[in-house]
Amino acid sequence: MAQFDRNAAAPFGRTVSRAEAAAVDAGLRAYMLSIYNYMVLGLAITGFAALGTYMLAVTDNPADAVVRLRDGVFLTSFGQWVFVSPLKYVIMLAPLGVVFLLSARVNSMSAQSAQITFWVFAGLMGLSLASIFLVFTHTSIVRVFFITAASFGALSLYGYTTQKDLSGMASFLIMGLIGIVIASLVNIFLASSAMQFAISVIGVLVFAGLTAYDTQRLKTEYLYGGMDGFAQQKSAILGALSLYLNFINMFTMLLQLFGNRE
Repeated sequence: MAQFDRNAAAPFGRTVSRAEAAAVDAGLRAYMLSIYNYMVLGLAITGFAALGTYMLAVTDNPADAVVRLRDGVFLTSFGQWVFVSPLKYVIMLAPLGVVFLLSARVNSMSAQSAQITFWVFAGLMGLSLASIFLVFTHTSIVRVFFITAASFGALSLYGYTTQKDLSGMASFLIMGLIGIVIASLVNIFLASSAMQFAISVIGVLVFAGLTAYDTQRLKTEYLYGGMDGFAQQKSAILGALSLYLNFINMFTMLLQLFGNRE
């Protein structure tokens, strides 16, 4: 992205003062900080929801068990409801439905309603991700989470500070994302480990690129979007949603590559 020209942002070509330039920089920092705050809180809600669901669903006491999962690990009635019953498909698809709702209705929502919808989405995502605790060792989940956090931070910082315009990447990244979705649906029926490996590798690259691109896009939207206070607040929530999705998808792809299975 070309370096921000404060004079171009001034009305009628007027040259902005140093104080006005400082105000723009301060406003940008506050806007981006609000996005990251929403995102981190969303991730925290997701993590607690996933861990709480797992703790309620799994027991090592055969007396409380409904389904035997493996040696020494049993599912409670709640676990059967979440992980075994047909309701699991509703739980898997519910976050997607909330994303569509938030994206389609955000302009007609109040900022408070948009926030609540985002928190609900984060909780449902945690519910749908609880199964990773059944598949992967807890140590590897924590390890991959910190790998993801470090990678995400570096990529987002690059997107924020680079002078290179990343908008040219957008079409290729969207095409890659569509390809990943289609391949993942096909692999549900094929159950190919080789295809899953390829999906995970390509997915990491795609969501890494989207992290840098979305960060730069959000910065540009603030500088040139001319948003008022309410529009900025809702834009920050949508920005947090896009970065949150990049983080979660990168995490799950890396977990497929580097996670140790139970």
